[in-house]
Amino acid sequence: MAFLRRPYHVLLLKGPSHMYGSSTMIASACTAALLVLAGSSMAYAQEGDYSDVAAVIETPMGQLVIEFFPDDAPNHVDNFIMLAEAGFYDETLFHRIIPNFMIQAGDPNTVAGDPNTWGTGGPSHTVDAEFNDIKHDRGIVSMARSQNPNSAGSQFFIVHQNSNFLDGQYTVFGRLATESSFETLDRIAAVTTGMADRPVEPEQVRITTVSIVDRSGVSGAPVLPTPDRVESAISVMPGGEQHYESDDLGIAFTAPAGWLLQEPGRTNPIAPDVVAVGPVTDGTNPQIYVYVVGNEGQMSLDEIVTSRMADLQGSIDDETITQFSEKSGVVAGLPAHVLEATELITIGNRTVHVTFTEVLILGDENYYSLSYANIPMNFREELPKFEKVLESFVVLGLTDREEAAGQVESQQQLDEEQPELITTDQPTEAGDSGDGGGCLIATAAFGSEMAPQVQALRELRDNTVMATQSGQAFMSGFNTIYYSFSPAVADLEREHPEFQEMVRALITPMLASLSLLATVDIDSDAEMLAYGSAVILMNIGMYVAAPVAAFVLAGRTLYARRSRL
Repeated sequence: MAFLRRPYHVLLLKGPSHMYGSSTMIASACTAALLVLAGSSMAYAQEGDYSDVAAVIETPMGQLVIEFFPDDAPNHVDNFIMLAEAGFYDETLFHRIIPNFMIQAGDPNTVAGDPNTWGTGGPSHTVDAEFNDIKHDRGIVSMARSQNPNSAGSQFFIVHQNSNFLDGQYTVFGRLATESSFETLDRIAAVTTGMADRPVEPEQVRITTVSIVDRSGVSGAPVLPTPDRVESAISVMPGGEQHYESDDLGIAFTAPAGWLLQEPGRTNPIAPDVVAVGPVTDGTNPQIYVYVVGNEGQMSLDEIVTSRMADLQGSIDDETITQFSEKSGVVAGLPAHVLEATELITIGNRTVHVTFTEVLILGDENYYSLSYANIPMNFREELPKFEKVLESFVVLGLTDREEAAGQVESQQQLDEEQPELITTDQPTEAGDSGDGGGCLIATAAFGSEMAPQVQALRELRDNTVMATQSGQAFMSGFNTIYYSFSPAVADLEREHPEFQEMVRALITPMLASLSLLATVDIDSDAEMLAYGSAVILMNIGMYVAAPVAAFVLAGRTLYARRSRL
């Protein structure tokens, strides 16, 4: 019952580096930080038959010849060739080297940048994921990315030894094509490394040039067999929703369209069997986790819930769980129990509230845990997608008749006995389907000419303020204070339109002052502190100093008039 210790719900928050997917990276798929790269996502039109060309990477250690898989990853192949022909990769390093795993390159920061920045650079654009079924075997060339699936840029890695735990989670777009290339791979993987797996003598592994050549002209490049492929449990349905069905796990369900659906593998005791990660919203990713746990001891649902509650009790006692509720239900015709809570969690130097719901389902031989986690302000907005997962969840061992009856019973109970399987008192954005609470600024602006300005400020917060450590620290503290009173004010706004107008007028000067941050370039913590402090002082002047001065002036005027009388 390892998963019962704590839900695997820590959100992907802003943070560093192109994570490439070692066992520790997979284990941190829901505990690591997320870097949302600036720039737009590029779509490419393939310009040629790239199966007839190859890339030749020249290094002091020897040549690396790469052949491409344009049918599996056309946009990534086009992106690599475009960058190579532009000289983007020339003079970059293999900046991260882990023998028996992979060697990574392609960061422009390694040309002349601070080593502490290696692994964080890239072009001004990104490429959407083209996950395919090619296995990450020795010699495979795959694209590095952050935990955002659509964040690939220029960094790539070459697999040194089979690393199949990466399969389906990173875009494979090529492989080494000559025997001498594998010898070069081994030489690079054997260099001495230091902190952060960086080479101690970088010039040994500097890429001098990357050339795109006719494959037929490459000496010692035989025609290779088709690459090994994995059988996928995921199929895309009309409309983009993803059907997951696994005979090994004995379950099936429908996952949201556009979410990264993957099987992390049990490289970590608390890693889920299946995880679905949604697109970044307000700096975080909504996440859904599915666990399948053997029930050899034939525990009852009450015993499972009691064990789970014991695990949560410490967080309840020390008040890191601020709200908690539970109820019973039926999912897929099986008895279920719903736990919901909001917990204060810390990742690195950032503390944030997370709302999660966990549905425990008792089967004949296994029990199942389906969880959904998000930041409180976005919890309601993405909740229907999790409810769709619950509605579609099937235990494959049931007969067709039992399965159909179970789904009907499940839906009837959800609709009639419990109109909402999951409820929350947490803040929701104005305009969503929630019954109360929310962001008082968004509620005030909703349906007015201020709404686009609020959206622009959200983008400013995500792309500028949250891109610095000082900005992250400020937003963490601000959110803790702000959401202690914001839901109550938002409810008053909805109940009293005149109060909403008053709040709208009150916040207009503040929104205008915050918009000033969009007119300056902020590239460092020092600049963030300087400009942020200036805006804060400006607001103190408008909302504190100016009213106090006006009150004092009015008092003096009244006193003078009385004195003349």
